[in-house]
Amino acid sequence: MRRQAAFAAALLLGFFALAAARDYYDLLQVPRSANDAQIKRAYRKLALKMHPDKVQGSEEEKKAAAQKFADVSHAYEVLTDPEKRKVYDRYGEEGLKQMGGGGGGGGGGDPFASFFGNFGFGGFGFGQQEEETPKGNNVLVELEVSLKDLYLGGHFKLIRDKNVVKPAPGTRKCNCKQKVVTQQIGPGMYQQYTTQVCEDCPNVKYVREPETLTVHVEPGMPDGHTITFFEEGEPIVDGEHGDLHVVLRTLPHPRFERRGDGLMYNATISLLEALVGFEREIEHLDGHKVQVGTKGVTRPGEVRWFQGEGMPQFEKTTRGDMWVTYEVAFPREISEEQTAELRRLFGGDSEWQRQQRDEL
Repeated sequence: MRRQAAFAAALLLGFFALAAARDYYDLLQVPRSANDAQIKRAYRKLALKMHPDKVQGSEEEKKAAAQKFADVSHAYEVLTDPEKRKVYDRYGEEGLKQMGGGGGGGGGGDPFASFFGNFGFGGFGFGQQEEETPKGNNVLVELEVSLKDLYLGGHFKLIRDKNVVKPAPGTRKCNCKQKVVTQQIGPGMYQQYTTQVCEDCPNVKYVREPETLTVHVEPGMPDGHTITFFEEGEPIVDGEHGDLHVVLRTLPHPRFERRGDGLMYNATISLLEALVGFEREIEHLDGHKVQVGTKGVTRPGEVRWFQGEGMPQFEKTTRGDMWVTYEVAFPREISEEQTAELRRLFGGDSEWQRQQRDEL
């Protein structure tokens, strides 16, 4: 009985892991294979950029920034704890709750303070300047996505070749520093000069290897949006890797055109439909139907507004709007009988003729 209960609990935990809305690796912008050093450096960069004390704007924007900073800090706290990370990788946030580690943002400790002490923000400046570490080149990759991908969001596999540092025969000079040397050249006479002092380290070489990354595209991300993977760029010996910047490029859509958070759609109707009205529905990017017909007269080039039928607004719960432009398809020619019938219908209508003159 206990085994069955444990098995059911494991299935339940797995279900919640799949259903979890947040991904701690995405929050920290690191791959799932990232080691502790990569996670720490990624958190440090994000913390400096996202700390609430640096956010300018409305109270609502500051509140949102504080929540995002708390989420990032909690993700760092989990992923740098080997036991919690193992549970999270297998069962997700729900597994952490069962473990007692919590699944929400903000824990008991302050990871930010552990990096910067009590003098990082709040009027005390940024503290002592660290020695700059050499960094490899950043890599820019363009990822083509469809408008539907940006409407719904999704995960995409990115495969690329990258340089990897591997051991090589022999030794090399490393950790070189400039040392000031004072030398006596005579009675009471001294000279100072600098010399380079290095250590002997095992030799290394660069080898090209394929790597697969998962890029998480969130609903509403704009064209040209950059997703950064810290330290996934080019390596440099005795330094940090550069960063990988994935830039989203939107492929043209055959029916919709995106303008900011809005969508534009062109609907072609017949002359008869323009005069007497029509019923029409269009299929949206996620498959739901939008009624765009009307019972009245539709003029060529007329634009109608459909509120809330545009793109999702990135990092918000609201949507933009959609505008439908109606194009009227006129017949190439009409017969004499049709001409006579049209003259009979409209030629004697003085009110209709007056409206046409007023519009012209």
